Amino acid sequence: MPKSRRRSYFLIPSFIVLCSLVAGVMGGKRVAAASPADDADQSIKAFTKVYSVVEQNFADEVKPEKGVYKGAIPGMLRTLDPHSNFFDPRDYQSLREDQRGRYYGVGMQVQNRNGKTIVTAPFAGSPAYRAGLRPGDVILEVNDKKTDNLNTTEVADLLKGPRGTKVQVKIGREGLDQPIVYNIIRDEIPRFSVPDAFYVKPGIGYVKVSQFNENTGKELDEKLKKLNEKEMKGLVLDLRENPGGLLNEGVDVASHFLKKNDLVVSHHGRSSPNKNYTARTDGAGKDYPIVVLVNRYTASAAEIVSGALQDHDRGWILGETTFGKGLVQTVFPLNDNTGLALTTAHYYTPSGRLIQRDYSNISFLDYYTHSNLEQKNMADVKMTDSGRTVYGGGGITPDEKFELPKLNAFQIEVIRKYALFNFSAKYFGNRDAKLPKGWEPTDEIVNEFRLFLESQKATFTAADFTANRDWVKKELKREMYITAFSQDESQRVAIEQDPEVLKAIDSMPKARALVENAKKLLVQRMTGQDSRAAVR
Repeated sequence: MPKSRRRSYFLIPSFIVLCSLVAGVMGGKRVAAASPADDADQSIKAFTKVYSVVEQNFADEVKPEKGVYKGAIPGMLRTLDPHSNFFDPRDYQSLREDQRGRYYGVGMQVQNRNGKTIVTAPFAGSPAYRAGLRPGDVILEVNDKKTDNLNTTEVADLLKGPRGTKVQVKIGREGLDQPIVYNIIRDEIPRFSVPDAFYVKPGIGYVKVSQFNENTGKELDEKLKKLNEKEMKGLVLDLRENPGGLLNEGVDVASHFLKKNDLVVSHHGRSSPNKNYTARTDGAGKDYPIVVLVNRYTASAAEIVSGALQDHDRGWILGETTFGKGLVQTVFPLNDNTGLALTTAHYYTPSGRLIQRDYSNISFLDYYTHSNLEQKNMADVKMTDSGRTVYGGGGITPDEKFELPKLNAFQIEVIRKYALFNFSAKYFGNRDAKLPKGWEPTDEIVNEFRLFLESQKATFTAADFTANRDWVKKELKREMYITAFSQDESQRVAIEQDPEVLKAIDSMPKARALVENAKKLLVQRMTGQDSRAAVR
């Protein structure tokens, strides 16, 4: 996954059961002695012999799941490409939850800090939210099992369980002397892939697509319908840090903004047939201008969407060059609830460019950190529908570059110490977790935060605080809205003051010019065809 703090996602066009793969191989003709099949048999025999020697003679006991699941299979896949991957039972279950867009549990984010499991945010409307858990709560026990020495994955596994079952959570809270015990009934927790959709200013909508799971196309349609899309004058489509997901859902999202039969993406592979994916109907959002926000962590299916809108001159791309993942993984379910995500094809944008970055001469670490945003294949030159030049081999290059302002030393110090989060937890610790609608931090709150920073031994001067006072107010509002309202409301506050979103609104005329120019070219081409027909 392009960014370490996020879970891995893969571009998955379909599920293919393993037996169908075996049947295809067995149906082929037998070849002569030096066939690849015989070479594979020899390699398997060599591996079996090595594993047998290790198992019998290694100093410690060798567990199969460590030697094979964590060693041999991933090692083999790493020789192929950066995206083929093996999933052990836990990872495979997590993958399926991500794809389905739901799981069963209490519904909250947790994080390990200083050896403690901290609630960072309960999801709005979830059992944890309704029970009253807050950001900053320390999870001490789950069903009488102490969380000391457990990592966040292990704690999350304890919190998950069948729908309708009870889980007891004991927490410690800032400002309270005694722990609080919550008895929570587990429920289905939806993972919305289109979490935000609202008007950032009159007529200009904002939609965030965070990943592509089984519900993304449907979620997008429903969210835009609620915004009364027919009245929309422009849209900011946010694909920043979207790691991708299901191919078909990416096609559905792009199709919403394209005309019927417009090509969205094609893929070609050695064992998979060439296939084109086109818009099946005229999309409901095919007329208004669109600015698409991307960054270096926009990958896979998100690049399919941004590439299709760019190639058809349907969207103005703003931000950083995207990740550059042009490989399609097919997931093969295996025995013991494991799975194999294997690269089976390359995908190409409508203009025919392969956006996959070259990984042949760099380490996987360098590939994933993606520091070179100027990489492109100068031999892979294509044109958009209106004749604009685009390149393959290095992700989707934005039509307009935008870099977020860098944090200064004071801001870095505040974030490094988790000061905003910790202050909010302390402030609400022995208070009612409510604020009036439209609340803004007062000077009194800001000054209280300054005293808190001093108590935390933060390094700053009076001049530093004065210079960053507006930044502090904005960040306090965003952070404290999580507890007082919900994570969703906090996110809306963050979006409304996001400099890149504001830049996208300013860039809307450029997106409108693309739409108008595309209409003119279409009329010219149709007129030209009619003239040629008359001459004949």
